[in-house]
Amino acid sequence: MHGLINRAVQSFVCVTYGQSCWLRVADAAELGFTEFEAMLVYDDDVTIRVLDAVCADLKRPRAEILEDLGTYLVSHPKMEDLRRLLRFGGVTYVEFLHSLDDLSDRVRLAVSDLCLPALELIEVSPTEFRLLCHPGLAGYSSVMVGVLRAMADDYGALAMLSHDGQDGEAEVISVVLVESAFAKGRHFDLGARKS
Repeated sequence: MHGLINRAVQSFVCVTYGQSCWLRVADAAELGFTEFEAMLVYDDDVTIRVLDAVCADLKRPRAEILEDLGTYLVSHPKMEDLRRLLRFGGVTYVEFLHSLDDLSDRVRLAVSDLCLPALELIEVSPTEFRLLCHPGLAGYSSVMVGVLRAMADDYGALAMLSHDGQDGEAEVISVVLVESAFAKGRHFDLGARKS
């Protein structure tokens, strides 16, 4: 597993539940260290042990933890770069949804050795969509539900999301757009630069 993914889990736990929680998780997962290096690659087993330890420590199901991680990845100020990458997908939430087919390629442009599973959007109607999360990263669809919820808020859209089981090997996320301009979205400037 790419270190960026492990580092994101570490950051999420530290920011949301505190450094002491992270230290308990690192100990329970028998990491032998307390800080992931973002540009290293770790055995998948390491990530699984960390997620198991987080779930045990917090007494919450993995799908809930991963959905919260997805929300954190978009909404926390420390993760502004990822939010910007996602906002390049379009001016509206629907345009953003349609851009998800290219997300793994856009991520690979930013980090060449980070491979995310393919996503495929199916438009059922102008307000109803099915997002197929193809295999390759366990729990990816749960993370994507959190990302999609947070991005709906970011765009000011009101959307209902749910897991809809499987379509072949792909996990399905159902997206129903209730209102595209429900609230004022967060400010986004295409030409913004970091200070």
